[in-house]
Amino acid sequence: MIKSDIEKSSVSPKPEIKAKEKRGRGRPKGSKNKNKTEVILTSELLRIKKMISEQVLLIANFISLTYLVLDGHFGNNNALQMARQVNLHIISKLRHDSALYIPYQNPDPNHRSRRKYGEKLDWRNISNEYLHQSSIEEDVQTDTYQVSLLHKEFSQSLNVVILVKTNLKTNARSHIILFSSDLKLSSEKIIDYYKLRFQIEFNFRDAKQFWGLEDFMNIGQTAVTNAANLAFFMVNLSHHLLADFRTLNPDSGIIDLKAHYRGFRYVHEILKMLPEIPEPILLTQIFAKLTALGRIHPVSTGVEPS
Repeated sequence: MIKSDIEKSSVSPKPEIKAKEKRGRGRPKGSKNKNKTEVILTSELLRIKKMISEQVLLIANFISLTYLVLDGHFGNNNALQMARQVNLHIISKLRHDSALYIPYQNPDPNHRSRRKYGEKLDWRNISNEYLHQSSIEEDVQTDTYQVSLLHKEFSQSLNVVILVKTNLKTNARSHIILFSSDLKLSSEKIIDYYKLRFQIEFNFRDAKQFWGLEDFMNIGQTAVTNAANLAFFMVNLSHHLLADFRTLNPDSGIIDLKAHYRGFRYVHEILKMLPEIPEPILLTQIFAKLTALGRIHPVSTGVEPS
């Protein structure tokens, strides 16, 4: 994305440093609660909101969109509100040190309490009542917890999924905090949907590495649009072809696929120059030999031209 002239010229104001004034404990007199749903979206979020709205108009009649998956950069209330403004639920990641609170439960039903936040959640000592799944793979135990929690910067309760990984040999522990604004979404789906974000990264990688997204020299709007669309079209097409190609060549990748079809092209062009078509056995050997040039993984003898 290229910043507009307004975004380039705008300079974030530096906060004025004032001497700290001592005040009494408690809430200042006259202060009011802020409506956390009323936020000022940044230029980045406004741009994303516009892109989503345009995308919805294109595919609304074919696909019903429900969730917006964003990385940890957007794990904040502003991004959540942006998603809700376009009628989507957000799925993202919180900081590892986020302060999350269990909703306060008043034990006395006859006493009306205005308290909202209960005990702060400690990811190292999460109650087993929130444990949804536990698995062990290669001496690493993964515990999946799911619970509805509060964050003081967010306007609503969050559907939080915490993945705690423990190395059984060293007892080293780490954790990841995922969340969604959809309080009914299961932990399995939150994890699966968030994983799709990495597939988007892989698609961009393939488009740049194999299909010219990083190398084209066009400067006109239409030409740039065509080049970008062609690169991503080839990503989709190559993955479709690769699925069939891997039935006989399970280890093959995009480079192997390109070498395979490039060899076919060379053979067909050579055959046009020959006075007679070679015998079928020799022709099969020629195809197998030339389509194997440039490959990374060995070619299967079962792959023949079609």
